[in-house]
Amino acid sequence: MPRPPVYLDCHATTPVDRRVLEAMLPYFSEVFGNPASSTHEWGWKAQEAVDEGRKQVAAAIGATPREVFFTSGATESNNLAIRGVADRTLADRRHLIVSAIEHKSVLEVAHVLESQGWRTTFVPVERTGQVRLDVIEEALKSGAAIVSVMAANNEIGSIQPLAEIGALAHAHGALFHVDAAQAVGKIPIDVNAMQIDLLSLTAHKIYGPKGCGAIFIRRRVELSPLLVGGGHERGIRAGTLNVPGIVGLGTACALSCASMTEEAARVRTLRDRLLDGLRQHLPGVTVNGALENRLPNNLHVGFSGVDGESLLVGIGNIAVSTGSACSSATGQPSYVLQALLGADVPPAYVRFGLGRFTTEDEVDYAIDTFVTVVKHLRDMAPV
Repeated sequence: MPRPPVYLDCHATTPVDRRVLEAMLPYFSEVFGNPASSTHEWGWKAQEAVDEGRKQVAAAIGATPREVFFTSGATESNNLAIRGVADRTLADRRHLIVSAIEHKSVLEVAHVLESQGWRTTFVPVERTGQVRLDVIEEALKSGAAIVSVMAANNEIGSIQPLAEIGALAHAHGALFHVDAAQAVGKIPIDVNAMQIDLLSLTAHKIYGPKGCGAIFIRRRVELSPLLVGGGHERGIRAGTLNVPGIVGLGTACALSCASMTEEAARVRTLRDRLLDGLRQHLPGVTVNGALENRLPNNLHVGFSGVDGESLLVGIGNIAVSTGSACSSATGQPSYVLQALLGADVPPAYVRFGLGRFTTEDEVDYAIDTFVTVVKHLRDMAPV
């Protein structure tokens, strides 16, 4: 009997936790009301579910429920945060500061603003994966409206010094936006301690459903909506609320935060087991970025002497990736690794994303498979 496939791509997406699904199910059929329907019980019950989801999301990031607004996911939240602030920015502060390794939904917004006359600073990173704080501080001296730096990178897992960046931004009168899609529920996030003004998150990275996310907007921060009509979410984001998705997002946040310490320790142990196994049997295995200040479930490694496409074909039924799921179809080298390593990007590199349901047996199978395939490829046609 063939072995079932092994899923090690949890940065791309995660399966919905059974407990999340069970919480969502009644809101597809039994409690199907529109929360905007304020004159009857169906609408009231739906609104109660939305209110509870808002509280759960707020608790996960140290916010108040009134500072949380629901969206379709982190991409929309990132666009809303940056473009919404940009629409309200005076001409003398039209300067955006972003890290060079942001998600495309931030980088492409930066390019749109550039085409509209904004000045953009793309902050380089150290080989560890952390942003250059000195570059941020220098860029802020000439005035900026917003600094946008992700909490944890979606490819190499590097965790950024958010509190230090927030302090720098506020010292120079700029707002601080954080894409926390990969971080919420995996590492502690506190919008007050970290001086965060806007934060984006999504459900499907923490065992919730696809198509539902949220944005934190600190009180007194003003931005223009991307979608208008209907007055939903106090005018921040128009559209009928996705009640089952919101229930799923809230439940996923609550479950992830409740088990964060134990889950981080378990997946970190599995991550280290995977790295040790690869290094024990293969020379030329390099870790991209530092193991410190990295998401506990992330491992991004390069393999010397191997063609990347051949490696992915050879491993068969193990789901991994070479980078962001949103960029994997381009066929281009990872811009994150280029920012990190320059011309030293290895010919083959793999992102492993371990998760809540990953087992030791699956990790050991991945080790055995990668060792076998890499050795075979090096013998047959070394790169």
